[in-house]
Amino acid sequence: MNQSKTEFEPFQYSYYDYSDWYSNPEPTKPPKEVILPCDPTADERYFHICMLSISFVMMLILAVLTKKNKLCQGFARGSSSIFSPANFLDQTQQKGLVMAVFGLVFSKLAMLMIAPDPLPFTKDTPAGIKEYMKIIAIFYYPVLYYPLLVCGTLQHSAGYVFGALLSFTHFGVLVWQKFDCPKTPEIYKYYALLASLPQMACLAYLCVQFPVLFVKGPKTDEDLDSSYYTDYVKSLLKKKSLTVSSSVTDKPSLVERILEVAKSYIYLPERVFQFPLTLAVFSFVTCVAIYHTALLLVVLVVPTLHIVRAGIDENIAFLLLGFGIVLSDDRMEVVRIVTFYTWLLEVCYLCAMTLSCLASLVMLMRSMVLHRTNLKGLYKGDVYKNYNSQKTISPSRSGVFCWMGLTGYQAAIVCLGMAIQTLVFFICFLFLVFLIIIPIFYGRNLIVFEAAGKSWPAWVMVLVVTLLQHVTAEFFFIKKDAGTTDLNKRESLFLLTYLLFVVNIVVGLVVAIWRMVITALYNIVHFGRVDISLLHRTAECYDPAYRYYTQFLKVEVSQSHPVLKAFCGLLLDMMVEVGRTGQKVRDAEEGVQENRPNKAASSQRIRVRWQLLYTLVNNPSLLGSRKHFQTLQTSESVRNGTPNRTSKQGSRKESGKVEAEPVQSSESASSQDKTE
Repeated sequence: MNQSKTEFEPFQYSYYDYSDWYSNPEPTKPPKEVILPCDPTADERYFHICMLSISFVMMLILAVLTKKNKLCQGFARGSSSIFSPANFLDQTQQKGLVMAVFGLVFSKLAMLMIAPDPLPFTKDTPAGIKEYMKIIAIFYYPVLYYPLLVCGTLQHSAGYVFGALLSFTHFGVLVWQKFDCPKTPEIYKYYALLASLPQMACLAYLCVQFPVLFVKGPKTDEDLDSSYYTDYVKSLLKKKSLTVSSSVTDKPSLVERILEVAKSYIYLPERVFQFPLTLAVFSFVTCVAIYHTALLLVVLVVPTLHIVRAGIDENIAFLLLGFGIVLSDDRMEVVRIVTFYTWLLEVCYLCAMTLSCLASLVMLMRSMVLHRTNLKGLYKGDVYKNYNSQKTISPSRSGVFCWMGLTGYQAAIVCLGMAIQTLVFFICFLFLVFLIIIPIFYGRNLIVFEAAGKSWPAWVMVLVVTLLQHVTAEFFFIKKDAGTTDLNKRESLFLLTYLLFVVNIVVGLVVAIWRMVITALYNIVHFGRVDISLLHRTAECYDPAYRYYTQFLKVEVSQSHPVLKAFCGLLLDMMVEVGRTGQKVRDAEEGVQENRPNKAASSQRIRVRWQLLYTLVNNPSLLGSRKHFQTLQTSESVRNGTPNRTSKQGSRKESGKVEAEPVQSSESASSQDKTE
C-alpha cells in the first residue's frame, strides 16, 4: 500500500495550491488546502438583472426631468441629455467622476481575459462560445456603468441621488461578494480579490462624490461661465510682460541642469492650466492598466516558481547529470543549490517587474509634462514643433477617429509595453546575477571574465586608440584664435586618419553593438508612450501611436482653445450687460425681428459685432468654414490657418467684391443684423 501511494503521489500535486508552501527541498506531504469554485450568496445573475432594470427606470426618469430645460442648460452646463455622457471638450468639467467610471469599466474588462464566465447571466460557459461571450461582455459592462456617468454629468439633483443609490449598491454587493468568496481557483487564489481593488476604489470614490455634489448643488460656472479661460488669458499677458523686463541670466551650473532634468519628469499642477478631460482619463486609465498588468505578470509566474521550488528533490541531481552538469557529489547539496537558484530566478523576475512598473510610472509623468507643453505650444501656434511641417489645426476624419480612441490605445500599449519590458529586464537581471555577481561571490564559473581576460589586448587597443584620437583632436588638431576654432596640422591629421583606418573598423564594431543595445533599450523603455515617436523625425508618420496622438491634439486644440473660449465668454457677458437675455438670443437665431434698442446700446452692439467679425475672420479653426474662403482661397494661400493677405486681396479684386467699411449708424447695424 505504501508503495502504491508513493507511486501516485506526484499526480496529486496538481490539485493543490502551493502558493503558501515555500522552500522545502524535500517535501514529506502535500499541502491540505484545496481551492474549490465559490458561489457568493449575492447571486451575480439576479443582481445584474435587477441593476439593469433599476438603471433603465432611472434613466427614463432623468430623461423626463431634463427634457424641459435641455436647450437652456445644454450650452453652459454639463450634458444636456441622457445620450450625452460627458462634454469631453470642456476643460472645466468635473474630471474625478468621469475618471472613476472609466477606471471602473477598464478594471472590469481587464478581468475578462481569464474569467470562466464572461457574462454574469450564464455559468459554465462552453469553450466554443466563450469568445463570443467575451465580445458581448465588452459592450455589456460599459452599458451597465453608463448610468453612473450620466448621473454625474447631467447637472441635476435627481441625477446625484440616483447616482449615489447606484454606486452604493454596486459597491455594497461587490464587497459582499468578495467577503463571501475571497479565494478563487483561477490562476491564483487571491487574484480575483486583488484585481477587484481598483473597482472598489472607484466605486468608493463615487459613493463619496455623489453626496458631495448633491449637497453643493448643480454647478453654474462650467465651460464659458467659468473664470478659468479669462485667468488663462491674464496669465499669458502677465508672463509676456515679465519676459520683456527680465534680464539675461547666467549659464546654469551642472547641479542646476541635473535638477532641471529631474524636474522635467515630475508633473506639478498649475492653477492657470487644466488638462482636457480626455487626457485626464488617459492618465488615470494608464495607472489602472499598470496595476492590472503588474498583478497579472506576478500571479502568472511567481506561484509557478513556488510549485517548482517546492517539488525539487534528490532526483534533480540525476536529471542534471544527464546533461553533464555536476554541481556536487552530495545530492542534498545539489538540492540546496538548485533551490537557491530557483529563488534567485524569482527575485530577478520580481525586480524586473518592479523596474518595469517604475519605468512606466516615470514615463507617464514625463508624458503629462509634455502633454502640457504640447498643448501650450499649439495654443500659441507652434505647429512645426509637433508636426514637423506647417499644418492647419482643424478636425478631420482621421483626427476624430484618433481622438475617440486615444485612451484605449494608450491602455493597450502600456499593457504590452510592460510585458516586453519585464521580459527584457528579466534577461538583463539574469545576466547580471548568474554571469557576474554569483561567479564573483563563489569564485567559479567566471565565463564572462575568462572571455574578457583572453581578449584583453583587443580591448586595450580599442581604449588606447579612442583616447589617442580624443587627445590629439583636443590638443593638436584644433587651434583657437580670437574666440574661433579651426583645424591645425592638417598633414598629421590626414596621416593619422589613414593609419587608424583598420583599427577604427574594430572600434566601429563595438559602437555598432552599443548602438543596437541603446536603441533597443530606449525603444523598450519608451514603448508605452504615445507622445513621442520611436522612429526618426522624418518617418514619424509611420508610427501609428504617435500619429494617433498628433491627430488627437488637432481636435483638442481646434475645439477647446482657451483664448477663443475666453473671448466667447466675454462676448456673452457683454450681451448680458446690454440686456440681451437667453430668450432673445434664441429669437435672434430663429430670425425673429427685435425692437430697435437705444442709441448707447446700439453703439455698444455695433462694436461687439465688429469685434466678433474680426475675430472669426482671423480664427484659424473657423477659417475653412467661411464660404468665401472655400470658394476663393487655395491651399497655397492658407498656411497653418492664416490667410495670405496678398492672395486674399487679389481674389477679392477678381471677384469684384469690395471690402466693407465699419458701420457707424444704427440703421447700418440693423441691416447687418438682417444680413447675418
